[in-house]
Amino acid sequence: MTDLIIALPYETIALLIGAALFAGFVDAIAGGGGLITIPALLLAGIPPVEALATNKVQGTFGAGTAALAYARRGHVDLRQQVRPALIAFAAGFAGSQLVPFIPTEALRLILPGVMIAVALFFALKPGLSDADRHQRIGPLAFMLTAVPLIAFYDGLVGPGTGSFFMISFVMLAGHGILKATAHTKFLNFSSNVGSLTAFAIAGSPLWALGLAMGAAQILGAQIGSHMAMRIGARLIKPLLVVTSTAMALRLIWQML
Repeated sequence: MTDLIIALPYETIALLIGAALFAGFVDAIAGGGGLITIPALLLAGIPPVEALATNKVQGTFGAGTAALAYARRGHVDLRQQVRPALIAFAAGFAGSQLVPFIPTEALRLILPGVMIAVALFFALKPGLSDADRHQRIGPLAFMLTAVPLIAFYDGLVGPGTGSFFMISFVMLAGHGILKATAHTKFLNFSSNVGSLTAFAIAGSPLWALGLAMGAAQILGAQIGSHMAMRIGARLIKPLLVVTSTAMALRLIWQML
C-alpha cells in the first residue's frame, strides 16, 4: 500500500485533503462527512477496505476536534461521558471485526429510506430548538441501548452514524439540537477509535494519507463546531436535512 500512496498524483492528494477539510466542517455540524471523503478515496483508486480504514483515520481527527471544541464551551461534560464512550468504543470495534462475516447489503438497501426519514423528521418536526425537551429514557437505559446499537452500526457500515446519534439524543435523551450535536461528536469519536483499532490490527489503513487528511479535518472541524455554537439550531437543522438527503441519494445512486 505504500506504493499506492506514492503513485497518487499530487493534485489527487490535494483534492483528498480539500475533501477532508470540507468533510470536517460538515461533520462537526450535522454529521455525514463520510459522504464526502469515502467517495473521494474510492475515486482516487484506493481499494474499498483500505478506503474505509483510511476514512476512519482522518474522521477520528475531525470528530475528536469537534468533541473537544464543544466540551471547552461547556456543551458536554466529558467526565460524565466516559462510560458511554467506552461502550461506543467496544461496539465500534466489534462492528468492524464482524465486517467480513455479516452481510451488509440488506442494511444498505434500507438505509436510503431511513436517511430520508431522518431528513423529514428534522425538516418537519415542530419545536426543535436548542432548548432541552422531555426525556423519554434515563441515561443508563440510553447508554445500554442506543449507544452500543449505533456505535456497532458505525463499525459495521458507517454512513449516517452522526444523524442516528443526533435523533436518538433529541427524541430519547431530550437534548436540544446543539447539546445533542456536542454529545454526538464525542460518542462518534469513540466509535471511530474502536473501529479504527480493528482496522489497524488488520493492517488496512493508509496512515500517511489518513494523517494528512486528518490535519485538514482538524481545521474543518474547528470552523464547523464554532459556527454551530454561534448559530445553533438555525444552522444545524437545515444542514442535517441536506446531508441526510444527500446521503440517501448517494446510496440510491450506488445501487443503480
